[in-house]
Amino acid sequence: MDSFRTLSALLLMTAVVVFIGYSMMPSLPTGFAFAGPFRPASHLQFFHDDTWVDDQGQRQVSQTIFDEVFRLIEGAQHFLLIDMFLYNDFQGQTPEHTRPLAAELTQRLIAQQQRFPKMTIIVITDPINTVYDGLSSPYFEALRDQGITVVISDLDLLPDSNPVYSLFWRLLIKPFGNRQVQTLPNPFGAGRVSARSWLRMINFKANHRKVLIADQGNSYVGLVTSGNPHDGSSAHRNVALRFDGPAVEDLWRSEAAILALQGVTPPVFSTPFSNVQNPTASHTIDVRILTEREIKQALLDQLDSSQLGDAIDMIMFYLADRQIISALKAALRRGAKLRLILDPNKDAFGFNKNGIPNRPVAAELAETGIPIRWCDTHGEQCHVKMILLHHKNSTSDIILGSANLTRRNLDNLNLETDVQIHGPQTSLPVQEAVKMFETYWHNTPNRQFTVAFERYQEPSRFKYWLYRFQEATGMSAF
Repeated sequence: MDSFRTLSALLLMTAVVVFIGYSMMPSLPTGFAFAGPFRPASHLQFFHDDTWVDDQGQRQVSQTIFDEVFRLIEGAQHFLLIDMFLYNDFQGQTPEHTRPLAAELTQRLIAQQQRFPKMTIIVITDPINTVYDGLSSPYFEALRDQGITVVISDLDLLPDSNPVYSLFWRLLIKPFGNRQVQTLPNPFGAGRVSARSWLRMINFKANHRKVLIADQGNSYVGLVTSGNPHDGSSAHRNVALRFDGPAVEDLWRSEAAILALQGVTPPVFSTPFSNVQNPTASHTIDVRILTEREIKQALLDQLDSSQLGDAIDMIMFYLADRQIISALKAALRRGAKLRLILDPNKDAFGFNKNGIPNRPVAAELAETGIPIRWCDTHGEQCHVKMILLHHKNSTSDIILGSANLTRRNLDNLNLETDVQIHGPQTSLPVQEAVKMFETYWHNTPNRQFTVAFERYQEPSRFKYWLYRFQEATGMSAF
């Protein structure tokens, strides 16, 4: 009887703790999970950063995305907003010397602020860049010294992706904050940080967006990408889309929600976004902005409507979400043609990864007959997040941006931004995206981008169920 009472008391106490912990976890604030309408645009451009191995076995890199970012910065005179997840020079065990992107971006922003002292520049980023308040960022300090607004996203205001650990975190760690002490090695690079930085890191959530908005005289342009201004990521493969027209105002609305969440007053524009003019009737392609769970919904809508005569091509850094996987299988059964290019999940800034989630997911999908190839990576990552959906009526939809196809990225846990374009298959951005995919799939003379599925085939049941457990519980970094 005493043991029964003791067990009942423990169960009651556990239930109370769980209830208190979950009551402390916020829901996604207003203004997020945004799906804008399709808007006309007349000037779109697709960019991609490529890394390949030449016929001499040497890794080669070709980049265009941050060249365009810097060009847009130099063209801005009144307003500039950048929201980037990784903005630092942290290096892993094997340093990447491709490009010092963090320093380049900082120098360009400061130079533009000095050229136009009255212009508004806002930088939004993730606390990972200060190791969750465990280190100061020389880049952010330099920006602030010039009067540039730097907003570090408060992730505690967002839902938790790792609920079992988050319960412990919110009750026992979060109330004590953090401070800059040298207790443990920096998990991302040089220096040392507090134990609380590590404890906050494994709460696993992020403002994962990669966005730019800039005026170009009397108009505005937007850019959505999968790339980061991060030195250790500077050889990664990435994609981006630059666009104009009313969708830029939607992009601003999605970013203003972050400023409102942080208590930052949005700027007053000399040329209001509401004055962005519709492109002429000659436009050939439409654009819309998607954030958080609306990215998943848009993709599911496309996959669920695919049928015989349609084709689905994908390049993806992480593929793990069970609804997306089921939708891919169903599309194949209805007669759609599918091709997947996946990162082998083996490289992470000098560290070796175990292939989860892509290898067990690829093994599952390959059994259904879906053709799969792996990006041939050599220290860098195939960081692309892009889906091309070609319809039998000669139109295409492309969805690209920051979001991996995982629970964290698609279920209102991380902050994410993608852009969806819809238009004829003859339109230039569609043709450029198709050209990139076909080049990766078939390789080209003297350039190897991908390898056969058998190269990293790994039908491990242990890894499959480990991935399923991590995806379901959030106890993972993907």
